[in-house]
Amino acid sequence: MENNDYKSPSFKKLLDSLQQQSWELELIISGFAIFGLFTAYEPLRIEMVNAENEQQIYRFVAYFILHIASSILLFNLLLHVILRGLWIGSLGLRYVSGDIEFDKLRYAPRFTNYLKKRIVSFDRYIANLENYCSVLFAISFLLIFYVLAMTMIILSIVLVANFIIEGDWLPERLGSILGAFLIMFIVIGMFLTFIDFITQGLLKRNKWVAKFYFPIYWVFSFLTLSFLYRPLVYNFLDNRFGKRLILLLAPIYLAILVITSFEYRNSNYLEKELKSSSIFANKENYLDMLTKDSDFPGEVVIPSKVITKSYLNVFIPFSENIEERIFIYNDSLRPKTDRRGLTSSIKINTNWGDEITSARQKDSIRRVYLRTFNEIYSFKIDSLPMDEDFILTTGPKKLLGFETNLNISDLEEGKHVLRLRRKRREKDTIVTVTSAVIPFWNFKD
Repeated sequence: MENNDYKSPSFKKLLDSLQQQSWELELIISGFAIFGLFTAYEPLRIEMVNAENEQQIYRFVAYFILHIASSILLFNLLLHVILRGLWIGSLGLRYVSGDIEFDKLRYAPRFTNYLKKRIVSFDRYIANLENYCSVLFAISFLLIFYVLAMTMIILSIVLVANFIIEGDWLPERLGSILGAFLIMFIVIGMFLTFIDFITQGLLKRNKWVAKFYFPIYWVFSFLTLSFLYRPLVYNFLDNRFGKRLILLLAPIYLAILVITSFEYRNSNYLEKELKSSSIFANKENYLDMLTKDSDFPGEVVIPSKVITKSYLNVFIPFSENIEERIFIYNDSLRPKTDRRGLTSSIKINTNWGDEITSARQKDSIRRVYLRTFNEIYSFKIDSLPMDEDFILTTGPKKLLGFETNLNISDLEEGKHVLRLRRKRREKDTIVTVTSAVIPFWNFKD
Protein backbone atom coordinates (compact mmCIF):
# COMPACT_ATOMS: atom_id res chain seq x y z
CA MET A 1 0.00 0.00 0.00
CA GLU A 2 2.91 2.30 0.73
CA ASN A 3 4.12 1.99 -2.87
CA ASN A 4 0.76 3.37 -4.09
CA ASP A 5 0.79 6.39 -1.76
CA TYR A 6 0.92 9.31 -4.18
CA LYS A 7 2.69 11.45 -1.55
CA SER A 8 5.56 9.02 -0.96
CA PRO A 9 8.97 9.72 -2.60
CA SER A 10 9.14 6.17 -3.97
CA PHE A 11 5.85 6.58 -5.83
CA LYS A 12 6.97 9.93 -7.29
CA LYS A 13 10.24 8.30 -8.35
CA LEU A 14 8.28 5.50 -10.06
CA LEU A 15 6.13 8.03 -11.92
CA ASP A 16 9.22 9.96 -13.05
CA SER A 17 10.74 6.72 -14.34
CA LEU A 18 7.56 5.75 -16.20
CA GLN A 19 7.31 9.26 -17.60
CA GLN A 20 10.73 8.92 -19.21
CA GLN A 21 9.73 5.65 -20.91
CA SER A 22 6.13 6.63 -21.75
CA TRP A 23 6.89 7.03 -25.46
CA GLU A 24 7.28 3.25 -25.80
CA LEU A 25 3.86 2.67 -24.19
CA GLU A 26 2.35 5.40 -26.36
CA LEU A 27 3.56 3.75 -29.57
CA ILE A 28 2.39 0.29 -28.50
CA ILE A 29 -1.09 1.54 -27.52
CA SER A 30 -1.32 3.73 -30.65
CA GLY A 31 -0.41 0.80 -32.89
CA PHE A 32 -3.02 -1.52 -31.40
CA ALA A 33 -5.64 1.26 -31.31
CA ILE A 34 -5.06 2.27 -34.96
CA PHE A 35 -5.31 -1.36 -36.09
CA GLY A 36 -8.56 -1.82 -34.13
CA LEU A 37 -10.01 1.47 -35.37
CA PHE A 38 -9.24 0.70 -39.03
CA THR A 39 -10.92 -2.69 -38.55
CA ALA A 40 -14.02 -1.19 -36.89
CA TYR A 41 -14.34 2.02 -38.94
CA GLU A 42 -16.13 0.61 -42.00
CA PRO A 43 -18.52 -1.71 -40.03
CA LEU A 44 -19.51 1.27 -37.85
CA ARG A 45 -20.18 3.40 -40.94
CA ILE A 46 -22.25 0.62 -42.52
CA GLU A 47 -24.32 0.17 -39.35
CA MET A 48 -24.88 3.95 -39.20
CA VAL A 49 -26.08 4.00 -42.83
CA ASN A 50 -28.26 0.95 -42.15
CA ALA A 51 -29.88 2.62 -39.12
CA GLU A 52 -30.50 5.79 -41.15
CA ASN A 53 -31.98 3.74 -43.98
CA GLU A 54 -34.34 1.95 -41.57
CA GLN A 55 -35.14 5.29 -39.83
CA GLN A 56 -34.12 3.95 -36.40
CA ILE A 57 -33.19 7.23 -34.73
CA TYR A 58 -31.76 5.80 -31.47
CA ARG A 59 -29.59 3.27 -33.27
CA PHE A 60 -28.48 5.89 -35.78
CA VAL A 61 -27.42 8.35 -33.03
CA ALA A 62 -25.48 5.59 -31.21
CA TYR A 63 -23.55 4.55 -34.31
CA PHE A 64 -23.11 8.17 -35.42
CA ILE A 65 -21.43 9.02 -32.09
CA LEU A 66 -19.24 5.89 -32.29
CA HIS A 67 -18.28 6.79 -35.87
CA ILE A 68 -17.37 10.38 -34.93
CA ALA A 69 -15.38 9.19 -31.89
CA SER A 70 -13.45 6.63 -33.92
CA SER A 71 -12.72 9.25 -36.64
CA ILE A 72 -11.32 11.71 -34.09
CA LEU A 73 -9.29 9.05 -32.32
CA LEU A 74 -7.95 7.62 -35.59
CA PHE A 75 -6.84 11.06 -36.86
CA ASN A 76 -5.17 11.99 -33.56
CA LEU A 77 -3.36 8.66 -33.16
CA LEU A 78 -2.11 8.68 -36.77
CA LEU A 79 -0.83 12.24 -36.22
CA HIS A 80 0.73 11.09 -32.95
CA VAL A 81 2.56 8.17 -34.63
CA ILE A 82 3.85 10.50 -37.39
CA LEU A 83 5.13 13.07 -34.87
CA ARG A 84 6.59 10.34 -32.64
CA GLY A 85 8.38 8.87 -35.69
CA LEU A 86 9.74 12.34 -36.47
CA TRP A 87 10.90 12.61 -32.84
CA ILE A 88 12.71 9.26 -32.99
CA GLY A 89 14.30 10.24 -36.31
CA SER A 90 15.43 13.54 -34.78
CA LEU A 91 17.06 11.69 -31.87
CA GLY A 92 18.94 9.48 -34.33
CA LEU A 93 20.08 12.52 -36.33
CA ARG A 94 21.22 14.25 -33.12
CA TYR A 95 23.37 11.21 -32.29
CA VAL A 96 25.06 11.47 -35.71
CA SER A 97 25.18 15.23 -36.26
CA GLY A 98 24.83 16.86 -32.85
CA ASP A 99 23.34 20.35 -32.62
CA ILE A 100 22.87 22.79 -35.51
CA GLU A 101 26.05 24.80 -36.22
CA PHE A 102 24.70 27.88 -37.98
CA ASP A 103 28.18 29.32 -38.66
CA LYS A 104 29.08 26.34 -40.86
CA LEU A 105 26.12 27.10 -43.14
CA ARG A 106 27.81 30.38 -44.15
CA TYR A 107 24.51 32.21 -44.64
CA ALA A 108 24.20 35.99 -44.73
CA PRO A 109 23.93 37.55 -41.24
CA ARG A 110 20.25 38.42 -41.84
CA PHE A 111 19.34 34.74 -42.38
CA THR A 112 21.69 33.45 -39.68
CA ASN A 113 20.23 35.75 -37.03
CA TYR A 114 16.68 34.96 -38.13
CA LEU A 115 17.24 31.17 -38.02
CA LYS A 116 19.00 31.36 -34.64
CA LYS A 117 16.04 33.30 -33.28
CA ARG A 118 13.38 30.95 -34.73
CA ILE A 119 15.05 27.58 -34.22
CA VAL A 120 17.34 28.41 -31.26
CA SER A 121 18.72 24.84 -31.09
CA PHE A 122 18.05 21.31 -32.32
CA ASP A 123 17.55 20.14 -28.73
CA ARG A 124 14.75 22.64 -28.31
CA TYR A 125 13.10 21.26 -31.47
CA ILE A 126 13.31 17.71 -30.06
CA ALA A 127 11.86 18.90 -26.73
CA ASN A 128 8.93 20.59 -28.51
CA LEU A 129 8.23 17.43 -30.50
CA GLU A 130 8.23 15.42 -27.27
CA ASN A 131 5.73 17.84 -25.71
CA TYR A 132 3.42 17.74 -28.74
CA CYS A 133 3.49 13.94 -28.85
CA SER A 134 2.73 13.46 -25.15
CA VAL A 135 -0.02 16.09 -25.03
CA LEU A 136 -1.60 14.91 -28.29
CA PHE A 137 -1.74 11.32 -27.04
CA ALA A 138 -3.55 12.41 -23.86
CA ILE A 139 -5.91 14.73 -25.75
CA SER A 140 -6.89 11.91 -28.13
CA PHE A 141 -8.61 10.01 -25.35
CA LEU A 142 -9.90 13.15 -23.62
CA LEU A 143 -11.79 14.10 -26.80
CA ILE A 144 -13.60 10.76 -26.70
CA PHE A 145 -14.91 11.71 -23.27
CA TYR A 146 -16.08 15.05 -24.69
CA VAL A 147 -18.00 13.22 -27.42
CA LEU A 148 -19.47 10.95 -24.74
CA ALA A 149 -20.45 14.03 -22.69
CA MET A 150 -22.33 15.53 -25.67
CA THR A 151 -24.08 12.20 -26.20
CA MET A 152 -25.17 12.03 -22.56
CA ILE A 153 -26.69 15.53 -22.75
CA ILE A 154 -28.62 14.73 -25.93
CA LEU A 155 -29.74 11.42 -24.41
CA SER A 156 -30.92 13.25 -21.28
CA ILE A 157 -33.15 15.55 -23.36
CA VAL A 158 -34.58 12.55 -25.26
CA LEU A 159 -35.25 10.63 -22.03
CA VAL A 160 -37.01 13.63 -20.44
CA ALA A 161 -39.17 14.03 -23.57
CA ASN A 162 -40.04 10.32 -23.79
CA PHE A 163 -40.49 9.33 -20.15
CA ILE A 164 -41.66 12.54 -18.45
CA ILE A 165 -43.46 14.67 -21.05
CA GLU A 166 -44.92 11.76 -23.07
CA GLY A 167 -44.81 9.12 -20.31
CA ASP A 168 -47.92 7.73 -18.61
CA TRP A 169 -46.56 7.44 -15.06
CA LEU A 170 -47.22 11.13 -14.23
CA PRO A 171 -50.37 13.23 -14.69
CA GLU A 172 -50.28 14.88 -18.12
CA ARG A 173 -50.16 18.48 -16.83
CA LEU A 174 -47.52 17.71 -14.19
CA GLY A 175 -45.43 15.76 -16.72
CA SER A 176 -45.56 18.64 -19.22
CA ILE A 177 -44.56 21.28 -16.64
CA LEU A 178 -41.81 19.15 -15.04
CA GLY A 179 -40.51 18.03 -18.43
CA ALA A 180 -40.40 21.58 -19.80
CA PHE A 181 -38.52 22.76 -16.68
CA LEU A 182 -35.98 19.93 -16.93
CA ILE A 183 -35.38 20.50 -20.65
CA MET A 184 -34.91 24.26 -20.07
CA PHE A 185 -32.46 23.47 -17.23
CA ILE A 186 -30.50 21.04 -19.44
CA VAL A 187 -30.39 23.45 -22.41
CA ILE A 188 -29.34 26.46 -20.28
CA GLY A 189 -26.84 24.32 -18.37
CA MET A 190 -25.44 22.95 -21.63
CA PHE A 191 -25.00 26.49 -22.98
CA LEU A 192 -23.28 27.75 -19.78
CA THR A 193 -21.05 24.65 -19.60
CA PHE A 194 -20.02 25.20 -23.22
CA ILE A 195 -19.24 28.89 -22.56
CA ASP A 196 -17.20 27.89 -19.51
CA PHE A 197 -15.37 25.28 -21.60
CA ILE A 198 -14.40 27.48 -24.57
CA THR A 199 -13.34 30.35 -22.23
CA GLN A 200 -11.40 27.81 -20.13
CA GLY A 201 -13.13 28.52 -16.83
CA LEU A 202 -14.39 32.12 -17.17
CA LEU A 203 -17.58 31.41 -15.16
CA LYS A 204 -15.54 30.02 -12.25
CA ARG A 205 -13.45 33.18 -11.76
CA ASN A 206 -16.02 35.75 -10.61
CA LYS A 207 -17.20 35.11 -7.05
CA TRP A 208 -20.89 35.95 -7.66
CA VAL A 209 -21.14 34.22 -11.04
CA ALA A 210 -19.40 31.15 -9.58
CA LYS A 211 -22.00 30.98 -6.79
CA PHE A 212 -24.81 30.80 -9.39
CA TYR A 213 -22.89 28.50 -11.74
CA PHE A 214 -21.71 25.94 -9.15
CA PRO A 215 -25.04 23.99 -8.82
CA ILE A 216 -25.22 23.71 -12.62
CA TYR A 217 -21.57 22.64 -12.75
CA TRP A 218 -22.20 20.02 -10.04
CA VAL A 219 -25.21 18.52 -11.87
CA PHE A 220 -23.45 18.51 -15.23
CA SER A 221 -20.35 16.87 -13.76
CA PHE A 222 -22.53 13.77 -13.31
CA LEU A 223 -24.59 14.31 -16.47
CA THR A 224 -21.47 14.51 -18.66
CA LEU A 225 -19.48 11.95 -16.61
CA SER A 226 -16.77 14.61 -16.18
CA PHE A 227 -15.87 13.22 -12.74
CA LEU A 228 -14.11 10.41 -14.65
CA TYR A 229 -11.70 12.70 -16.51
CA ARG A 230 -11.75 15.99 -14.56
CA PRO A 231 -8.11 15.75 -13.32
CA LEU A 232 -6.95 15.33 -16.93
CA VAL A 233 -8.89 18.45 -18.02
CA TYR A 234 -7.51 20.71 -15.30
CA ASN A 235 -4.00 19.42 -15.86
CA PHE A 236 -4.35 20.64 -19.45
CA LEU A 237 -5.86 23.98 -18.45
CA ASP A 238 -3.05 24.89 -16.05
CA ASN A 239 -0.49 24.27 -18.79
CA ARG A 240 -0.12 26.90 -21.51
CA PHE A 241 1.23 24.38 -24.00
CA GLY A 242 -1.77 22.03 -23.47
CA LYS A 243 -4.30 24.87 -23.81
CA ARG A 244 -2.63 26.04 -27.02
CA LEU A 245 -2.79 22.56 -28.56
CA ILE A 246 -6.49 22.12 -27.63
CA LEU A 247 -7.33 25.45 -29.30
CA LEU A 248 -5.23 24.48 -32.34
CA LEU A 249 -7.00 21.13 -32.87
CA ALA A 250 -10.53 22.60 -33.07
CA PRO A 251 -9.93 24.59 -36.31
CA ILE A 252 -8.00 21.61 -37.72
CA TYR A 253 -11.07 19.38 -37.25
CA LEU A 254 -13.27 22.03 -38.88
CA ALA A 255 -10.82 22.35 -41.78
CA ILE A 256 -10.80 18.56 -42.30
CA LEU A 257 -14.61 18.53 -42.23
CA VAL A 258 -14.76 21.28 -44.87
CA ILE A 259 -12.05 19.68 -47.05
CA THR A 260 -13.71 16.24 -47.03
CA SER A 261 -17.01 17.84 -48.07
CA PHE A 262 -15.54 19.01 -51.38
CA GLU A 263 -16.28 17.02 -54.51
CA TYR A 264 -15.75 17.67 -58.22
CA ARG A 265 -18.92 18.32 -60.21
CA ASN A 266 -18.53 17.49 -63.91
CA SER A 267 -22.06 18.34 -65.09
CA ASN A 268 -24.46 21.22 -64.66
CA TYR A 269 -27.51 18.96 -64.61
CA LEU A 270 -26.53 15.32 -64.01
CA GLU A 271 -25.77 13.67 -60.65
CA LYS A 272 -25.10 10.08 -59.56
CA GLU A 273 -27.51 10.17 -56.61
CA LEU A 274 -30.70 11.29 -58.32
CA LYS A 275 -33.94 9.62 -57.28
CA SER A 276 -35.21 6.97 -59.72
CA SER A 277 -37.63 8.32 -62.35
CA SER A 278 -38.70 7.58 -65.90
CA ILE A 279 -35.29 8.87 -67.10
CA PHE A 280 -32.96 7.85 -64.24
CA ALA A 281 -32.32 4.48 -62.56
CA ASN A 282 -30.81 4.64 -59.06
CA LYS A 283 -29.04 1.44 -57.98
CA GLU A 284 -30.89 1.45 -54.63
CA ASN A 285 -33.98 0.20 -56.49
CA TYR A 286 -32.33 -2.84 -58.13
CA LEU A 287 -31.42 -5.90 -56.08
CA ASP A 288 -28.60 -7.12 -58.36
CA MET A 289 -26.82 -3.75 -57.98
CA LEU A 290 -26.75 -3.84 -54.14
CA THR A 291 -23.37 -5.59 -54.15
CA LYS A 292 -21.53 -3.77 -51.33
CA ASP A 293 -22.16 -4.09 -47.59
CA SER A 294 -22.87 -0.35 -47.52
CA ASP A 295 -25.55 -0.58 -50.26
CA PHE A 296 -29.07 -0.57 -48.86
CA PRO A 297 -32.39 -0.77 -50.71
CA GLY A 298 -34.51 2.29 -51.36
CA GLU A 299 -38.24 2.65 -50.92
CA VAL A 300 -38.95 -0.08 -53.51
CA VAL A 301 -36.68 -2.80 -54.90
CA ILE A 302 -37.04 -4.98 -58.01
CA PRO A 303 -34.62 -7.76 -59.07
CA SER A 304 -32.91 -5.98 -61.98
CA LYS A 305 -33.19 -3.31 -64.68
CA VAL A 306 -33.88 -6.10 -67.18
CA ILE A 307 -36.72 -8.51 -66.34
CA THR A 308 -36.80 -11.75 -68.35
CA LYS A 309 -39.48 -13.64 -66.43
CA SER A 310 -43.26 -13.52 -66.66
CA TYR A 311 -43.54 -11.97 -63.21
CA LEU A 312 -41.97 -8.97 -61.44
CA ASN A 313 -40.86 -9.44 -57.84
CA VAL A 314 -41.27 -6.27 -55.73
CA PHE A 315 -39.95 -5.68 -52.19
CA ILE A 316 -40.77 -2.67 -49.96
CA PRO A 317 -38.51 -2.37 -46.87
CA PHE A 318 -40.35 -1.69 -43.60
CA SER A 319 -39.80 1.62 -41.82
CA GLU A 320 -41.42 3.47 -38.93
CA ASN A 321 -42.87 5.94 -41.46
CA ILE A 322 -44.84 3.11 -43.05
CA GLU A 323 -46.28 2.12 -39.68
CA GLU A 324 -47.23 5.73 -38.96
CA ARG A 325 -49.02 5.93 -42.34
CA ILE A 326 -50.92 2.74 -41.49
CA PHE A 327 -52.00 4.19 -38.12
CA ILE A 328 -53.19 7.41 -39.78
CA TYR A 329 -55.10 5.46 -42.41
CA ASN A 330 -56.59 2.97 -39.92
CA ASP A 331 -56.68 4.54 -36.47
CA SER A 332 -58.07 1.36 -34.87
CA LEU A 333 -54.61 -0.22 -35.23
CA ARG A 334 -52.91 2.46 -33.13
CA PRO A 335 -52.06 0.85 -29.74
CA LYS A 336 -52.78 2.52 -26.41
CA THR A 337 -49.10 2.11 -25.52
CA ASP A 338 -46.55 2.60 -28.29
CA ARG A 339 -43.98 -0.18 -27.99
CA ARG A 340 -41.53 1.30 -30.51
CA GLY A 341 -38.15 2.59 -29.37
CA LEU A 342 -35.43 1.20 -27.15
CA THR A 343 -36.17 -2.17 -25.58
CA SER A 344 -34.31 -5.00 -23.90
CA SER A 345 -33.85 -8.45 -25.41
CA ILE A 346 -34.50 -9.91 -21.95
CA LYS A 347 -38.14 -10.97 -21.97
CA ILE A 348 -39.78 -10.69 -18.56
CA ASN A 349 -43.36 -10.40 -19.79
CA THR A 350 -44.51 -11.58 -23.23
CA ASN A 351 -47.78 -9.60 -23.14
CA TRP A 352 -48.24 -6.78 -25.62
CA GLY A 353 -49.71 -4.61 -22.90
CA ASP A 354 -52.91 -3.52 -24.69
CA GLU A 355 -54.95 -6.49 -23.51
CA ILE A 356 -53.58 -8.43 -26.50
CA THR A 357 -52.20 -11.54 -24.87
CA SER A 358 -52.94 -14.62 -26.98
CA ALA A 359 -51.17 -15.74 -30.16
CA ARG A 360 -54.53 -15.71 -31.98
CA GLN A 361 -55.13 -12.03 -31.07
CA LYS A 362 -51.63 -11.06 -32.20
CA ASP A 363 -52.04 -12.95 -35.49
CA SER A 364 -55.42 -11.28 -36.05
CA ILE A 365 -53.92 -7.82 -35.52
CA ARG A 366 -51.11 -8.62 -37.99
CA ARG A 367 -53.65 -9.68 -40.62
CA VAL A 368 -55.54 -6.38 -40.27
CA TYR A 369 -52.19 -4.54 -40.38
CA LEU A 370 -51.22 -6.29 -43.63
CA ARG A 371 -54.69 -5.80 -45.14
CA THR A 372 -54.43 -2.08 -44.42
CA PHE A 373 -51.00 -1.96 -46.04
CA ASN A 374 -52.48 -3.63 -49.17
CA GLU A 375 -55.24 -1.03 -49.22
CA ILE A 376 -52.76 1.85 -49.03
CA TYR A 377 -50.19 0.68 -51.59
CA SER A 378 -50.80 -0.26 -55.23
CA PHE A 379 -48.89 -0.34 -58.51
CA LYS A 380 -49.12 0.86 -62.06
CA ILE A 381 -46.90 -0.23 -64.92
CA ASP A 382 -46.98 2.65 -67.36
CA SER A 383 -50.71 3.56 -67.10
CA LEU A 384 -51.95 0.00 -66.42
CA PRO A 385 -53.10 -0.77 -62.81
CA MET A 386 -51.61 -4.00 -61.43
CA ASP A 387 -53.09 -6.48 -58.95
CA GLU A 388 -50.90 -7.17 -55.93
CA ASP A 389 -51.10 -9.03 -52.64
CA PHE A 390 -48.25 -8.28 -50.25
CA ILE A 391 -46.95 -10.66 -47.59
CA LEU A 392 -44.50 -9.98 -44.76
CA THR A 393 -40.98 -11.35 -45.25
CA THR A 394 -37.28 -10.67 -44.80
CA GLY A 395 -35.70 -9.42 -47.99
CA PRO A 396 -32.22 -8.21 -49.04
CA LYS A 397 -29.78 -7.45 -46.21
CA LYS A 398 -32.15 -9.44 -43.92
CA LEU A 399 -34.49 -6.44 -43.78
CA LEU A 400 -38.09 -6.83 -42.68
CA GLY A 401 -40.51 -5.76 -45.39
CA PHE A 402 -43.42 -6.44 -47.72
CA GLU A 403 -43.10 -8.57 -50.86
CA THR A 404 -45.34 -9.30 -53.84
CA ASN A 405 -45.10 -10.59 -57.42
CA LEU A 406 -46.80 -8.79 -60.32
CA ASN A 407 -47.99 -10.72 -63.36
CA ILE A 408 -46.33 -9.21 -66.44
CA SER A 409 -46.79 -12.15 -68.84
CA ASP A 410 -48.89 -9.97 -71.18
CA LEU A 411 -46.54 -6.99 -71.01
CA GLU A 412 -44.95 -5.92 -74.28
CA GLU A 413 -41.20 -6.14 -74.64
CA GLY A 414 -39.23 -2.94 -74.19
CA LYS A 415 -38.90 -0.16 -71.64
CA HIS A 416 -41.58 0.29 -68.95
CA VAL A 417 -42.03 2.35 -65.80
CA LEU A 418 -43.20 0.88 -62.48
CA ARG A 419 -45.05 3.38 -60.27
CA LEU A 420 -45.68 2.78 -56.56
CA ARG A 421 -48.97 4.46 -55.61
CA ARG A 422 -49.92 5.34 -52.04
CA LYS A 423 -53.21 6.43 -50.52
CA ARG A 424 -53.18 8.99 -47.72
CA ARG A 425 -55.75 10.84 -45.69
CA GLU A 426 -56.03 14.60 -46.07
CA LYS A 427 -58.65 15.80 -43.60
CA ASP A 428 -61.84 14.00 -44.66
CA THR A 429 -60.68 12.84 -48.06
CA ILE A 430 -58.35 10.12 -49.35
CA VAL A 431 -55.93 11.05 -52.13
CA THR A 432 -53.56 8.84 -54.11
CA VAL A 433 -49.99 9.98 -54.78
CA THR A 434 -47.07 8.45 -56.65
CA SER A 435 -44.48 7.44 -54.05
CA ALA A 436 -41.75 5.96 -56.29
CA VAL A 437 -40.99 5.56 -59.99
CA ILE A 438 -38.67 2.80 -61.29
CA PRO A 439 -37.77 2.20 -64.95
CA PHE A 440 -37.08 -1.34 -66.26
CA TRP A 441 -36.91 -3.32 -69.49
CA ASN A 442 -39.00 -6.41 -70.20
CA PHE A 443 -37.49 -9.02 -72.53
CA LYS A 444 -38.64 -12.61 -72.55
CA ASP A 445 -36.03 -15.41 -72.66
